[in-house]
Amino acid sequence: MSKIKILWADDEIDMLRPHILFLQEKGYDVDAVNSGDEALDLINENNYDIIFLDEQMPGLSGIETLERMKNDFPNMPIVMITKSEEESIMESAIGSNIADYLIKPVKPSQILLSLKRNLENRKLAGEKATMNYQQQFRDIGMKLSGRLDFEEWVDIYKKLVRYELDLEKSNDEGIIEVLNMQKNEANNAFTKFYEKNYLDWLQGNSNSRPTMSHTLIKDKVFPELQSREKVFLLLIDNLRFDQWKAIQPMIEQYFRVQKDDIYYSILPTTTQYARNALFAGLMPSEIRKYFPNFWTDEHEEGTKNQYEGKLLLEQLKRYGKNIKTSYNKILNLNAGRKLFENISNLMSNDFNVIVYNFVDMLSHARTEMEIIRELADDEPAYRSLMMSWFEHSSLFEIIKYLSEKNVKLIITTDHGSIKVMNPVKIVGDRNVNTNLRYKFGRALSYNSREVFEMREPEKYYLPKINVSTSYVFARSGDFFAYPNNYNYYVNYYKNTFQHGGISMEEVLIPFITLSSR
Repeated sequence: MSKIKILWADDEIDMLRPHILFLQEKGYDVDAVNSGDEALDLINENNYDIIFLDEQMPGLSGIETLERMKNDFPNMPIVMITKSEEESIMESAIGSNIADYLIKPVKPSQILLSLKRNLENRKLAGEKATMNYQQQFRDIGMKLSGRLDFEEWVDIYKKLVRYELDLEKSNDEGIIEVLNMQKNEANNAFTKFYEKNYLDWLQGNSNSRPTMSHTLIKDKVFPELQSREKVFLLLIDNLRFDQWKAIQPMIEQYFRVQKDDIYYSILPTTTQYARNALFAGLMPSEIRKYFPNFWTDEHEEGTKNQYEGKLLLEQLKRYGKNIKTSYNKILNLNAGRKLFENISNLMSNDFNVIVYNFVDMLSHARTEMEIIRELADDEPAYRSLMMSWFEHSSLFEIIKYLSEKNVKLIITTDHGSIKVMNPVKIVGDRNVNTNLRYKFGRALSYNSREVFEMREPEKYYLPKINVSTSYVFARSGDFFAYPNNYNYYVNYYKNTFQHGGISMEEVLIPFITLSSR
């Protein structure tokens, strides 16, 4: 590995020889010059990793040299060193995007710390993350072999997400592979836990059950409506918990996180079922029974979730919540911009719901568009693409606007998604639905050991289209494939993000409560 190369410009460079020798003894390669002009000459001739720049030099000042360097090398880390503590000089340097700011006289240890902070931070963070996960690996493994309740599963998933994000800083492919194997082990155990307890949770046979899609508004949102603050509920469709953690630092510039919760999605983990249940406060078959005009069966023509706003109003009325409410759904860029332009009109309402469909559209686009598949080739890249969208979205602009008001902000979703890798064969007639993670119909053929079956869907509060309708769900990273044209089908859909089945990524989803700073 080549030495880290440093350029140090200071008109008193001879007095800094002890510092330079110290760095050379530590293995750094240092070029030392007396002026900004000499520094500019050298930066064009050599490849430097970092630059130390004296602020007060005769001729071309440090600030002027900094500005010229940034024109040609905008990403070069530059550390400004100065005798002055004047605020205006600091602001000028910081405004020029410096990497660090040191006050003379500097000690060798300060220089070394600045180097490590700017050049080795990712490496050190990766090593720390690796060590932390190695210490927790055995503990997580022991817990996975035990009998976990729904709260303990949330804790396990939060830990795995934390280590997954931390290990992005590591170059240790071995430890990342170990984490992925443990995530797969956890997912396999979680699906068994979910299948074993799901029916009891729905039918009220368990004294201890999680908040789920159809109880989320009652359990989590209604208590927030009792405060004097206006409440905004932002539902970002298909937002996984790891994606929330990725955008959290951006949001925390404007809001303080009060609760970082996870709730459980119902099955199927899709918009038609989970999101309708969320807004209705009812399970799908109950919506179909009590509000037939607000439910569209899957085999019927038309949008399957066009009545969410009306279902929400019915739930509010059912629980005696006589409050002024709005519902907005954003399906494209123009709609998002229009909502941002008119966001002030919502401030007179007690409760505002905004549904953003972007992450779900990104998931589908990744499946269908080759360029998006390349941009989001793996989990970190998929998160990065989502972060990039969010940072430049009208949604983020709305969040910034709301931070200036005295509001309670809730961020949640209806379901997550999982990267599918393993095909599971299934046979059905032409009326079987197209989703890759769950199937329903009357003539399904499959290996019962490979799926979660619902032969009596009415027990699970799912619509029963005819007397022989049954549902089957894929587990962990599986997806359904038909034997006809099997290889083409598998190659096309393998390594895509899908939802509808049972996995931690689809079921364990964020519910975040925030308050203005």
